[in-house]
Amino acid sequence: MTVTADRIPRHRRGLHPLQAFLLAGATPLFLGALLSDIAYASSYHIQWANFASWLIAGGLVLGAGALVWALVDLFRGDRRSGRPLIYAGLLLLTWILGFYDALVHARDAWAAMPTGLVLSALVTVLAAAATWLGFSRLRAGGAA
Repeated sequence: MTVTADRIPRHRRGLHPLQAFLLAGATPLFLGALLSDIAYASSYHIQWANFASWLIAGGLVLGAGALVWALVDLFRGDRRSGRPLIYAGLLLLTWILGFYDALVHARDAWAAMPTGLVLSALVTVLAAAATWLGFSRLRAGGAA
């Protein structure tokens, strides 16, 4: 069998370990914020709203690092597939909605509901989708 240019196996680069840490760390923080909002909505203990605020702040810090890394990969990587663009777009949308969620949670605990709960749910779903998309480019053996 002859090897031609169209038959050369292409290898995708996996996530850098630091990028994987940042990406995988943001999602549980946003999920914890959602669970804290649910706990606050059912118990009205203000400390749950405080927990959610801190968890969102942590998710934003890790999400910003993952977003910067995704933007760098977007400009230096292979852009033939739309995957890096969708991945970076999901991270950007997650960060923007997460920042707005942090501003909503900065208000009084009573004023943060139900908007904070809905935003936390949206941010969690977006973060999970971005994490799935980021890690789905990994294949066994590094083959595409």
